[in-house]
Amino acid sequence: MEQRENIIELKHITKTFEDGFHAVEDFNLEVKRGEFVTFLGPSGCGKTTTLRMIAGFDVPTEGEILLNGKSITDLPPNKRPINTVFQRYALFPHMNIFDNIAFGLKQKKIPKDVIEKKVKKVLELVDLEGFENRRVSTLSGGQQQRVAIARAVVNEPEILLLDEPLGALDLKMRKEMQLELKAMHKELGITFIYVTHDQEEALTMSDKIVVMSEGRTQQIGTPEDIYNEPKNAFVADFIGDSNIFNGIMTGHLKARFCGGEFVCVDDVEEGTHITAVVRPEDVVLTAPEEGTIKGVVTSVIFKGIHYEIAVASGKNEMVIQSVKAAKPGDLVGMKVDPDNIHIMIAEDHTNIFEVEINRNHRLEYNGTVLDTSLTKIIRGSRRTENGMLIDAAGEEIDPKKIRIMAAIRPEDIRMTDHQDEGLVQGYISNLIYKGDHYSYVIHTDIGQDFVVDDEDLWNMEDQVGLIMPVDKMTFSVRR
Repeated sequence: MEQRENIIELKHITKTFEDGFHAVEDFNLEVKRGEFVTFLGPSGCGKTTTLRMIAGFDVPTEGEILLNGKSITDLPPNKRPINTVFQRYALFPHMNIFDNIAFGLKQKKIPKDVIEKKVKKVLELVDLEGFENRRVSTLSGGQQQRVAIARAVVNEPEILLLDEPLGALDLKMRKEMQLELKAMHKELGITFIYVTHDQEEALTMSDKIVVMSEGRTQQIGTPEDIYNEPKNAFVADFIGDSNIFNGIMTGHLKARFCGGEFVCVDDVEEGTHITAVVRPEDVVLTAPEEGTIKGVVTSVIFKGIHYEIAVASGKNEMVIQSVKAAKPGDLVGMKVDPDNIHIMIAEDHTNIFEVEINRNHRLEYNGTVLDTSLTKIIRGSRRTENGMLIDAAGEEIDPKKIRIMAAIRPEDIRMTDHQDEGLVQGYISNLIYKGDHYSYVIHTDIGQDFVVDDEDLWNMEDQVGLIMPVDKMTFSVRR
């Protein structure tokens, strides 16, 4: 297969805004000439900011952007061979379709006969022949989007950037436009870089998907790789429907999760704590005695092409997509082929944060004094009669020369909806269901993100306080 060269390279790109918010952190990517690359992630993950830096509308705080091997980091947008299509089409309502598409060419003083040929060609490409004299207001949303794409393409850019261009369309039109965009990409042969939060769009159209969260890259790969081999629980949860369980390797190619021991194909060392991912369509319903595990059906929803069946197995829940129906209350067995179990080494989500030594030589975090002994944390230290902290040599300890780090496990933090309670307050920015509990990410008012495990379901954006018992914390000293 022919090896394509890189057209765009992003090297260690970081974008920090004036308020200190890190929209993008240490982002690295290589885009091959002619590829269809999609940035995929939830709102606020940094995908649009990254696209704007490629276009030149935003300048990176750190890092470098290369086009055909040459830096364009500080090059203005009008000097880049790049065009952008936005969700809001930004068409000129006082112009007809021809003049909307021809606008950029006229600005470049292209000869009239050349403009007519180019506009006619792109109108055929977007299936709008004969619409030249129609006004924008007479077009449907899908037709207006085609005009916006034609206006960008007629300039023959090396790269076409598309920022959620189908977001304003209804579901049927969106699905049709997905296929049309893929066909356009194939015919044009230019590089497409596409932004969406819709996983189906990304899987349908892309050669390469970049999954993003909290300004960082989570995984880069083909649609098949991203779906079948997610690198972490976030990717597994965000791409398609997934059953995600905590577990442990019990032997060679054997893993225990969801209350049973399953044979798998991932060779991970025995005793390793793992995260197991099972897609709902890969779970086979059986008679209770034939399953690796068994449970009770709690709900059945008809989805048209399959039934979505939830089964409670002990404290865990397994979601299954099956063409066979079941009834709530049924006792069923469940098994999964080894090839359909994806094993990942469990991530350590221990929350680590820095605490201060205040002027009274007490530990403090976010304005709250922590009820613990510094002399137990700093080896050889002791307190004087006036409360000062001194080291083994009798010298007063300078708080500026010592750092105390605290750590607490996600399961040891409790969330409360009383926002004035807790060591810190914030809102839920992400959640993943792990079979028998939810894993939450809390973005706090002081900028620190905390991971919290809770059996109860909270909603995205809920404002919460975090109660963190000091006796559940461990402390370490860094000098």
